[in-house]
Amino acid sequence: MNEMETGRRFLVIILILVAMGAIYFVFVKEPESVSVNSTGEVPNPASLYLSNLKDLEGNPIAMDENKLVFLNIWATWCGPCNMEMPGIQKLYDKYKNHKSVAFYIISDEDAETVNPFIARKGYQLPFYQYAGTYPEALDGNAIPRTYIIHKGKILAEQTGASQWDTPEVVSLIEKNISEI
Repeated sequence: MNEMETGRRFLVIILILVAMGAIYFVFVKEPESVSVNSTGEVPNPASLYLSNLKDLEGNPIAMDENKLVFLNIWATWCGPCNMEMPGIQKLYDKYKNHKSVAFYIISDEDAETVNPFIARKGYQLPFYQYAGTYPEALDGNAIPRTYIIHKGKILAEQTGASQWDTPEVVSLIEKNISEI
């Protein structure tokens, strides 16, 4: 076996290991559990509600500060974002007609990228675009990032994929909307 064949075999082995790792993290690894804040306090509660939101047709949208807010920041190219989206859809389906709950699924990608993606996947979620700097309490450079916000407090937050239609999340939402 010459040096070139050895190099190719080594490269194939490395590629197989990388592919196996990617498959593990996308399909096998359990999503992290949601972390629930004990106090949820932030310095300026009003700063949790984003301005400059637009729907995918470009119309300005105001976040409803009087509702329990489920806020997810994602991207079409993000594997963990795609992994958690079916659970978000199930949670949304449960609460989409509830007058005290609002969902905001936010990307900084343009509508020409997002619309074909959601049509292909069949999601029926309220997708929005955001242009601007995130408030400090919602800032981060990782996606997906998800927050459950109520009365100016972050009740739960998660960076990375999670299963959002669990009994624990439903219980958290139910407990807080019963107080509205």
